[in-house]
Amino acid sequence: MTAADAGSWQADEEEPRGPVGKAFRLSAADSLSLGNAVCGFLAVCVLAYSAIQQLKVAGGHFTPVPSYFATAIVLLLIGATCDLFDGLVARRFRASAMGAELDNLADVISFGFAPAFMVVIWGGFTNQVPFPMVVGAAAAVLVAGVVRLARFACVKTKSGDFMGLPIPMGAMTVISIVLLFQPSVWSLLAVLAVAWLMVSRIEYPKPKGQVLAGVLGWIMVNVAFLTFWVAWPEGGDMPIKIGASMQIALVAAIPLRVLLYKREQRREAERINN
Repeated sequence: MTAADAGSWQADEEEPRGPVGKAFRLSAADSLSLGNAVCGFLAVCVLAYSAIQQLKVAGGHFTPVPSYFATAIVLLLIGATCDLFDGLVARRFRASAMGAELDNLADVISFGFAPAFMVVIWGGFTNQVPFPMVVGAAAAVLVAGVVRLARFACVKTKSGDFMGLPIPMGAMTVISIVLLFQPSVWSLLAVLAVAWLMVSRIEYPKPKGQVLAGVLGWIMVNVAFLTFWVAWPEGGDMPIKIGASMQIALVAAIPLRVLLYKREQRREAERINN
């Protein structure tokens, strides 16, 4: 390679691509994406602090404290609200050149790494299941979330719906399993099932109009339940168990509804052809 070739190669590599000036201007939607990422980071910090403090006090023995879990979940729900609105704000006002990348990176933190870390804190300090199984289930959640986001950026469905369980809903379902069940082989299998749903080809409808309002209302109700749970522990954990059960039922019902709908379509097509 000649010096001229080398100089040309370096110039090509250093040549900026895209609107460099605009790429560093954060829009309002980007601020929401960054808020989502910070919420995910703080949720991990809360869970780590809980483990560290208890291990110090209890001399190596750790039992998850519900209040710390509730605080982490509230942070993730706030992150989910930011994620819900960043796309709306970007369409309504202005999106920056790196808005989509920021959104995906924030989702990896809040809905990939944070729930995976929660699974480790939930099941990693118990003798009921081997630690490698807990780490494997947590890693499956993280990997499925990353693959889900990468596929979302590359693949568009004809209907415009989501292919696979959206990662925020997947994270909330994993959290619901953690809230409802003790660590066991069966609950870890349920976590793996959620990871599979995220990378599956099952189409989940995009929240629009009344559905979008319902999703936002569901988030607000869960935040209220969690706040009540932390502020008045003597009131019991029935409200949050109801919310978690509804989340799992919703995620399980959508694939069944899709399968029944497709079966009806096939029968209708066969009837017309015959």
